[in-house]
Amino acid sequence: MRAAESISGDVADGLDYPTGFVPALLDPGCATPALVAGPRGKAADKRFNVYRNNVTVSLIEALAAAFPATMRITGETFFRAMARFHVRETPPVSPLLFEYGRDFPAFIERYEHARSMPWLADVARVERAWLDAYHAADAPALPPHALTSLPPDALGDVVFEAHPSTRMVRSAYPAVTIFAANRASGPVGRIEATEPENALVTRPALEVEVRRLPPGADVFLGSLLSGEPLASAAGTASARCPEFDLATAIVVMLEAGAFAAPGRMRR
Repeated sequence: MRAAESISGDVADGLDYPTGFVPALLDPGCATPALVAGPRGKAADKRFNVYRNNVTVSLIEALAAAFPATMRITGETFFRAMARFHVRETPPVSPLLFEYGRDFPAFIERYEHARSMPWLADVARVERAWLDAYHAADAPALPPHALTSLPPDALGDVVFEAHPSTRMVRSAYPAVTIFAANRASGPVGRIEATEPENALVTRPALEVEVRRLPPGADVFLGSLLSGEPLASAAGTASARCPEFDLATAIVVMLEAGAFAAPGRMRR
């Protein structure tokens, strides 16, 4: 299969190449583009259909690789059917396949046949955060002694810089528990958790880590990640969550490696 010989550059008879080619590539309801021809100018319907199917299958495979827990929950047949609809709606914008699927959790949230699993989209968001953390740039994490070495009266004014791998996912469902159960290799039993869970996803060393945040820690860390100093972030978390414990939240963020090394910490 080749572009028709009459095409010059990206435009043929006023037809923009991507505009004429991409929609038909992902939608089997579209006819073979006029700018595509077979050997000796013959029609290329069969060849184009094979190529179109290969592209769709490769994108579905990319989604399956990025969202294994989501696929385990739904089952492979359901997942691939859902992924196919997403592929038709959302073409890739990057040549890197691991970048594909950023809009998939939002698509799941709208997908009619997934409404019986309202927590599924948040599980997919945790998986997407896991993948982004895995591919994030390397950087040393903030060690505990970076805080203990500071004068107590200076701690409140400290502003942190996020580690490149740090992601946070808030959920109204037990998304972390469901994610963890379905990423494991063993059988999944009955999940009793019902409370909302917020995830902190980091990669301080070689392995990606997913933690369930204690009450109010999502507000605290969210404030720190947005640039608020420590005292202000703690005050915001305390005001919004009476159960918030500052010491616990600091231990979690340091153990997770959520922030970058002391050279990037500002006062």
